[in-house]
Order: sequence, then C-alpha cells, then structure tokens
Amino acid sequence: MREQLQQIRPIAEQAKEEQAALGIPDGVGLRIQFESFADVKLAFESLANKPNGIELLNYKEEGDKGFATVFVPDGKLDYFERVIIEYLDDRKGSTGRSLDHKALVNTIQSIHVAQLEALWTDAPAFFPTDENEIIWWEAWLPVRDNRDLVAAGFMQAAQLLGIRVLEGRLNFPERTVLTIQCSKAQLQQSVLTLNSIAELRRAKETADFFDSFTPAEQHEWAAELLGRTTFTASEHTPHICILDTGVNHGHPLLNPALVEPDLHTIEPDWGIDDRHGHGTSMAGLALYGDLTHTLKSAEPLIIEHRLESVKLLPSDGANAGDEKNFGFNTVEAVSRAEITAPRRTRLFSMAVTTVDGRDRGRPSSWSSALDRLAFDADAQGASPRLFVVSAGNIRESNKWMDYPSSNTLMGICDPAQAWNSLTVGAFTDLVELAPGLRAVAAQGGLSPFSTTSQNWISHYPLKPDVLFEGGNLIHDELLGPATAGELSLLTTHNRPVDRHLTLATATSAATSLCSRMAAQLMAAYPGRWPETIRALIVHSAEWTDAMKQMFLPQNRNPTKQDYERLVRHCGFGVPSLDRAKWSASNSLTLVVEDTLQPFKKLRGKDPSPREMHLHELPWPKDELEALGATDVEMTVTLSYFIEPNPSARGRSRYRYESHGLRFDVKRPTEDVPRFRARVNAAALDDENGVPNQDNDPAWILGKQKRHRGSLHQDTWNGTAAELASRGYLAVYPSLGWWKTRGALERYDSPARYALIISIKVPEVDTDIYSVIAAKIAPENVVLV
Repeated sequence: MREQLQQIRPIAEQAKEEQAALGIPDGVGLRIQFESFADVKLAFESLANKPNGIELLNYKEEGDKGFATVFVPDGKLDYFERVIIEYLDDRKGSTGRSLDHKALVNTIQSIHVAQLEALWTDAPAFFPTDENEIIWWEAWLPVRDNRDLVAAGFMQAAQLLGIRVLEGRLNFPERTVLTIQCSKAQLQQSVLTLNSIAELRRAKETADFFDSFTPAEQHEWAAELLGRTTFTASEHTPHICILDTGVNHGHPLLNPALVEPDLHTIEPDWGIDDRHGHGTSMAGLALYGDLTHTLKSAEPLIIEHRLESVKLLPSDGANAGDEKNFGFNTVEAVSRAEITAPRRTRLFSMAVTTVDGRDRGRPSSWSSALDRLAFDADAQGASPRLFVVSAGNIRESNKWMDYPSSNTLMGICDPAQAWNSLTVGAFTDLVELAPGLRAVAAQGGLSPFSTTSQNWISHYPLKPDVLFEGGNLIHDELLGPATAGELSLLTTHNRPVDRHLTLATATSAATSLCSRMAAQLMAAYPGRWPETIRALIVHSAEWTDAMKQMFLPQNRNPTKQDYERLVRHCGFGVPSLDRAKWSASNSLTLVVEDTLQPFKKLRGKDPSPREMHLHELPWPKDELEALGATDVEMTVTLSYFIEPNPSARGRSRYRYESHGLRFDVKRPTEDVPRFRARVNAAALDDENGVPNQDNDPAWILGKQKRHRGSLHQDTWNGTAAELASRGYLAVYPSLGWWKTRGALERYDSPARYALIISIKVPEVDTDIYSVIAAKIAPENVVLV
C-alpha cells in the first residue's frame, strides 16, 4: 500500500499545477479510492480525518467489496503513509494504546486514484457506457471550508472544458448540487474538475425539469433540437391534420413542419391562431412525441411527416364544448383540409370530446359523423380516412381520489364510441418523484385520467382500442391527488415569445402520441390502407404487468369475461412502433389487405350472404410439429370500416352497421370442407339471431366477445403441434343494414378489410421465418 501511495503522488502534483494555472488559490487536492477485500467490511468511517482536511466523499458496495472515495488535500498524503508505517511497526501511544490502525488497514486491499466511476452513487444501470454521449448529470460538490469557493472553482474548470452548468443550485448541509450537461469524456479531461466532485448521479430529466427553465434557456434547447433534426419529404409524406383550437405555426419547433396554407378554420371570424393553447400543445406531441425524451437525447432526429390544422373550437373554448354542431363542424373541418390538398396522404387527430359519457356506447350524431367520414360514405367507400380520437378524461379531482374505481365508473366520452375511429386511452410510466412522495398510479398502470367502456351496453364496441402515455397524479395525503410537472409530458407552448415549452397530460396527450405513430407507419409503408394502419397499431399493443394485475384475477386462471373487462379498461394495451415495423426473431406476422362482397341479391329475392375468404396460414407445418408441446401464441386482428345508419331502433333490421366481418380458424379435427360448413352455419346463425356456440376455449376472448365494433382482435394459446394442424383462417360476413334494408340498394357494395395474423414461438434453433418467406409474397410479411 505504501508503494500505491507513492504512485499517487505525481498525479497529486499535476492537480496542484492545474489549479495554480487557473489562479485558484485554495482547495487543491486529490480523490483517492480505498477498496476492501472480498467479503470484508471496509472501515470507511476511519478514513476521514478532520484536522488534516481529509473528507469521506462517498461509500458504496458493489458485489462482495466495499469502495470508499476520499478527498485528500495537497500535502496530506503523508497522513495515510504514517498510518501504514504505524501499522507495520505495531506502534503504541504513551498510554500503551495500540496505534497500529489494524481495524482500518486490515480491511483495505488497495489504494488508487479514484476514477469517474468512483464518484457514481446512482444505480449502476444509469452510468453511461458511451464516452462521448452527452447527458445531464447531478454534480454533488463538497462544501469543505467555503461552499461558494468550491462551487466557483468547479464552474471555472467546467467552463474551460465546455461543460454546461445550469443556473441555480441546491444547498444541503454538506453538499451543493449543480445540474450539468456534458459527456463522460469531458469530465475525465481534468483532474481538478473531478477533485471538486463528491458524488455524481444522473439528472432526472422530467417534463418539469425542462418546463422550469427560463424562456432564454428554453429557446436554447429548442435551437439545439432543431440543429439535429432533419425534416424529409416525398410525394407520400403523411400529414397529421389536427382538429382542435388551432395551432400557432410561428413556434420555431413547429414552423418547419407546418406552413401557413395548411392552417384552416371552420369559422373565418375565429381566425386560425391558437389563443387557448391546447391545439399547439397537441401539435408538438404529434410532431416530436414527448419532448422530455427528445430534448434529453443528443441523437439526430429524422421526421418524415408534417402537420395541418383546422380550428374546430373558438378561442374561448376548451377541450369540451357545445356538441350540438360538432358532427357538422367536424365534416366542415375535414373538407377544409381536403379541398386545399385533395391528393395528400393524411390522418385526422382529434383530442376533443364532450365532458360526459352518458351515451354508454350508443352512436351519437357526432360519432356517426366520424364513422361516415372514416368510411367515406359520400363516395361509397372510395377513399376511407383514419381518425385518431381521444377517449375523454376524468377531470374532477374528487373522482381521482377513487382511482381506479373512478376509471371503471366514468364512461368514454362522445365521439370516441365511433366504430371506425382509433380510440386512445391513457396509461402511465411516469412515477418518479422526490423521496417521501408517491404517484397515484403504479408504473405501467392505467392513467387516473382515462375513461373506459366497462359500463357500456355489452353489444357496443370494445373501447378504448389502445393506450399511450397520458401522465400521472401525485398523491397528497391532505389535499388529495393533484397534477405534477414530474408526472406530465412536455410539449410546445402556444406563446413562444413568452416561453417555448409547456406541460400536457391525459388522453389528449395520448392521442397525439398515437397520431404520431400512425404517421410514422404511413411513412414506412406508403399506400397501406387506413384500416391497415389501425390494425398495425392495435396488433403491436401489449398489456403491461400492472394492467394485468389491476384487471385480471391473480388467484385463478382468467376467464373470457375477465379479459373483456381488461380490454374495456385498457384496450389491447400499449403499442410499440418497433413491434409494428419490424421484429425480434421469434415472432412472425402476416399482413393481408383484401376486399370481399358480403351480400348479393338475386332477382325477386332478399339479399343474402355472398362470399367468404379462406386464407391458408403460411406457418411451416413440419417445423411446428417438431416443436411438439412447446407453447405458442397466435394473435389475429381484423380491421374494417362500416357505413353507419344511426337510429334509435335497436339491433334489428335497422341496425347501425352496414355489415360485419368475422374470423374463425380451422380446428385440429376438421378438414377444409367441414371447416367451410361450420363457418357457413355460423354465418346463418348470426343472420337468424342464434347465439354462436363458442367451443374453442383456447381463445382469450372468444367469438361472442371479440366480434364487437369494426375492429376484432383475439389471441389463441396452445402447443406448436396444435397450431400446425389448424392451417386455415376464414373471414366471413355478418348481418348489417346493407342486407336488411334492401330498399336502400347498398347490398352489392364491396367491403375492404385488413387482416393481421402473427405467431410467437420461443427462441429455438429452427429458422421458421426462412421457410415462411419462401411460401408467401414478401410484401405481405412484416416482422413484429
């Protein structure tokens, strides 16, 4: 150990010279680290020595060893050398007390100059591995004899190294905390900089972190983001048309993606600007996602979509309003955008709802208008549209106190019951708060803001379809739940002259995130139908563990009714762009876009079912049989748009939907003719109002529960050998007013659909994908 101390001396001299060159007179010294023997507790408290100015900076345990980092002032290394000499000489004091320091020295295996890792006291997983990755750090400085002098010396050294130090600091009795931005390599350039730090932690980059910046600092952040963002364009560039309170396109973060000709309003007197702020905040999320993540990254950003805006609400409106004209106004808003650019690829994002869910799933004039627009009823289905719609929010703080019962009781708001819309609820991963505080929802749980369809009439659609991040609430024992910046998303402010950034939460924020994902998929797969984009998003969704713990029984196997309850709260889960675009090697997805004619009418007869489609599943039978009893999972998603015919005449010949489509899969004991016969019988049962007998228990929802609305998804669980013997999937028509209302002469209309089928198999040596790729057209294969 004496030799190790001698090796440290030249480095101490280097620190002294560096400090002198900067003109810093006091506080020179060096950090050294003491490492214990394995399974031996380091006597770290004995390392500090106040008379000599030796300070214990931090202590941590990693594996079976202890590590103590100590600051040693200039000229005080001799203290530890004396300790070692006294240990070796077995010295004793005048009273005969041993001065050999055995209790300390016997625990020390080595002494060395402390590297950057020695200062790290945060979770090891957060320590940066890339030397040049620029991140935010918390630099915990020692106080020593003069807090201000230590901080000033650090900031002076930081400036020379190009390390950014935010204004403002936290003062604790023995530490000063500064927030800095730099790379690991920058910190390691100077011994002096490291000597001024007692601890390093990763800064917690929440929305509140960025929202608290001064306007000038926010401007700098926006400029930095724009500097690494590339906006690409092509003839197929998708546009997100935001139907809201308008968007202020002068915001520097929005201006590159939103030009003035693409700003519209349904009432000229309202203007096109956004004085309320809601629309501009939705635009930021639709373009960049949560800016908390975008700003804290230093990676280049490529944006392949653009924005449009139609002002649907007056400037004094809010995320609610008088719905009497909303159906008509929405039709007008859509026409404004399409007249300006009729050939443009676009989707519509609408985070605007009524304030209650009294419809309980029943179609309203507004939701029916959305269904009509999505189907493109005026052109008899020639150019369908994708609408991404918010489920609506729980707004009253007194209801938040009853979470999650309040989510169950509060129904999805008009017009989110629209069959053809992609209805978006909210979940949250935002739970990180200061010590002593806690969030209302657990990580991965349903957001306290999100409404559900649990109390809807049972035959209405399963909504919401999916969940995206919508923020959380802080639990206050005295005042009840409340919003908090740390548990919110970060987006664009409508008055960039005042500030660039603001906070957003709830299903509005979630809807904009979903719209962004839809646009990214449109850019990745030009020409895919709106029905397909909806299906890809839903098919990529998965329930979090927290959701399953909240809404599925933990003491028994879930029933189909249990899964329906989960879907009516959480949709089909949280989508993933990666899963929707490409995949891990153990999952395969087949995507089909096709059209069938559900009904026909022979002279003198009533309309009747016309055709079904039989799809051969391309899974390699031999490879699956070789996996035998290995558990596999097959998920099927069927997405199509109906033409609405709203009335209050119930589920009779006057039913709402023009048609329905259903799917079924061949059973192991059936041949293809028997499978066709069973599907035909099921179609006749549906026409005659006979409930389908669901005798295939391996589906988590089953035929009776999954076939609601115009988006159907279900998952089958079984063995690989069982899946190998299934082989075929049928898509067939179900009753609708195209058939029952013959006088309206829509019985010969075609029906488009998107079908997605995936299997998940364990990571085995069998290369199933290469076998499948040889059997089917490459454009129909998507890895997810």
